[in-house]
Amino acid sequence: MAAGLPFYSDDLSRLDGWDRAVRRWEERGLVGRLWASDPTVWGTAAPTAGDWLGWLDLPYSMGQRLGDMYRLAEEAASEGVADVVLLGMGGSSLAPEVFGAVFGSGPGRPRLTVLDSTHPDAVTSLRSRIDLSRTLFLVSSKSGTTTETLSFYRFFWEQCSGEGARFVAITDQGTPLDRLARERGFRAVFNAPADVGGRFSAFSAFGLVPAALIGVDIPSLLGRARESADRGRLGAAENPAVGLGLAMGAAAAAGMDKLTLHTTESLAAFPAWMEQLVAESLGKNGVGIVPVAGEPILAGGLYGSDRMFLVWESEGGPPVGLPSGLSGARIEVGDRLDLGAEIFRAELAVAAAGEVLGVNPFDQPDVEEAKRLAAEAMGRDAAAAGTDLAPAQSAGARASIRRMVAELGPGDYLGVQAYLPPGADVEERIGGIRRRITEISGAATTFGYGPRYLHSTGQVHKGGPPGGVFLQLVDDPGAEVQVPEAGFGFSRLIAAQAEGDYLALRGAGRRVLGVTLGSDRSGGLEAVAESLG
Repeated sequence: MAAGLPFYSDDLSRLDGWDRAVRRWEERGLVGRLWASDPTVWGTAAPTAGDWLGWLDLPYSMGQRLGDMYRLAEEAASEGVADVVLLGMGGSSLAPEVFGAVFGSGPGRPRLTVLDSTHPDAVTSLRSRIDLSRTLFLVSSKSGTTTETLSFYRFFWEQCSGEGARFVAITDQGTPLDRLARERGFRAVFNAPADVGGRFSAFSAFGLVPAALIGVDIPSLLGRARESADRGRLGAAENPAVGLGLAMGAAAAAGMDKLTLHTTESLAAFPAWMEQLVAESLGKNGVGIVPVAGEPILAGGLYGSDRMFLVWESEGGPPVGLPSGLSGARIEVGDRLDLGAEIFRAELAVAAAGEVLGVNPFDQPDVEEAKRLAAEAMGRDAAAAGTDLAPAQSAGARASIRRMVAELGPGDYLGVQAYLPPGADVEERIGGIRRRITEISGAATTFGYGPRYLHSTGQVHKGGPPGGVFLQLVDDPGAEVQVPEAGFGFSRLIAAQAEGDYLALRGAGRRVLGVTLGSDRSGGLEAVAESLG
């Protein structure tokens, strides 16, 4: 296989689409044109694509822009800040979450927590764990209008009695959040470049401000990214990033559109970031790639022919443990700082895959519909919900779940969407449910917390390949937790978001089943598992 990528098998290198893509990129000089921000790389359907390529420069330019970030980090450490809480959603929160999980906090640095769930239990649980007087809140939103982010901000602003020194804004220049932060005397405001989309923003202020606060070695991280970027200028046949993207695109075009992601333990948080990059960039116009992250490793005979595997393994370390004979690439990483190289490789690969699939990797045309329907749901009386949810313990729900799984066909996948408070118990139980679904059907499974997935994989659910089938799980949070200055509470917000996406999926012609766990989350999840035998 070209481009320096060890492959598990040579199935991908034999694809006609791979050969054609490499020749096309070489003959048309597409690597050079991409680096020159030429939107015609993606054809006439993407006239604004060139306006979103600022991420190409970040590994080179951000090293000179770290001064204010380091000053904030030193001040926070000297003041004894114990917690940094990032209030965000989607692209603004996933890279910081990966940095926190992979690197942890340096000596004397605060721990990082990302809040991207509007479930009231998630909000109140976080509030109970932190000392407000020793906490710094990062309010992170590219548009400055993200409903979830602003709701989190309003809650904690009131909790802090409007103490602006406890808050930092990360947003584009001139947004409503930018203005709000300056008017209310936030401790600092960091503006991100307008030509970098949220899912490509890991090396902008969105990713680097939280990284600086917890003591990540940012110069070394950027150095690895620069090395990856330099190699990303090579011709298509030798380019380890473009080559990967062309393989991803060719495989998807040949029916291997379930990109299954696994990593060595040290990078275990990375697939969640990769998942949103792939899903939101490449799932549109009825085609695309469905990323599969966090799936249990299964016996070889359970995987369908619609899979391509992408695996990151430590140099000299134990293998991830996948069965032999699978089609896909194995990438060797030396240490945790190689995360910088792999983030950039993934971004460039996804851009290249978009050309193969004929999609613009920098827009998200199907994300807004769920937001619109959620806003409509917020305007209705809570008792007039537009969905009819079956109790998980009921005979009807059990039968519907069994029927949904039994009807999965070749090329289908089942997405579990949990509007539940994030936690290890939920993830363990849903992991078991995912394993059983594949054992029964052979279909790939995905999992996402709502509303977080709406800002990442939600695009591929509605705009990507038509084989998506969805099981939506909601609960009864109990007592409402009000959002100050908003006129609604978190329970109402998350219910409306679940309803909005349910209706958007139905409107896109997707098969979707809504189930309520009621007030007994554990019992409800157990009932779902039992319905599968």
